[in-house]
Amino acid sequence: MTRVLVEHPNHPGALRSVDAKMYEAMKAAFLLLLPRTPPGLTLAEVRERLPAHLSNDLFPGGAKVGWWAKTVQLDLEAKGIIVREKVTPLRLHKQ
Repeated sequence: MTRVLVEHPNHPGALRSVDAKMYEAMKAAFLLLLPRTPPGLTLAEVRERLPAHLSNDLFPGGAKVGWWAKTVQLDLEAKGIIVREKVTPLRLHKQ
């Protein structure tokens, strides 16, 4: 099984190894959904729309979508690929 290292915006330098196939599928779906400009989408909107863009083979019945969505969200934030707007509820968009 191939692995990929993910980062966390609140813990610079701390890396965690996760399944590359699951990560890449979620990352592709995340980046497909997020707009380039503010205000972006709320986390609830992202989570609601993600399953339609994910393979049922990797995420049967939407299994573990929430965990993977958060992992990928934090990694993309740490890498500066997506931006968190400082509003409530939290909104995300591409950099």
